Amino acid sequence: MFKEFKEFVMRGNVLDMAVGIIIGAAFGKIVASLVDDIIMPPIGRALGHVDFSNLFINLGETSYATITEAKAHGAATLNYGLFLNTIVNFLIVALAIFLLLRIVNRWVAKPAPAAVPTSKDCPQCAMPIPLAAKKCGHCTSAV
Repeated sequence: MFKEFKEFVMRGNVLDMAVGIIIGAAFGKIVASLVDDIIMPPIGRALGHVDFSNLFINLGETSYATITEAKAHGAATLNYGLFLNTIVNFLIVALAIFLLLRIVNRWVAKPAPAAVPTSKDCPQCAMPIPLAAKKCGHCTSAV
């Protein structure tokens, strides 16, 4: 069983998938930082100094100034600001994957169309003859 598992793990596509997952996780952190630290602060400032990561609706009776404070007290909240950040993260990742696939598809050689046959095999001697031939040039039988 160990030998079969080793063969399974060492196949190329499994290793490629593992590398892809690891790089994807690192890329996700980069995108999250890009959204949280670079993109959303200027948008928040343009909208009147809004911190999207701190936008929430409190579902309880007590009022809280921040999500952290509400969570510390165990209050139920709808964190729509964090949800907006997650949507922007998704859109950036989707755009990056789309652009990457466009580039890869340009690099991958497309298969050439199948060539139109110019000959056929003689039914008597199985030698190749032109498509328009009426007689086989090898065995002289009618085609």
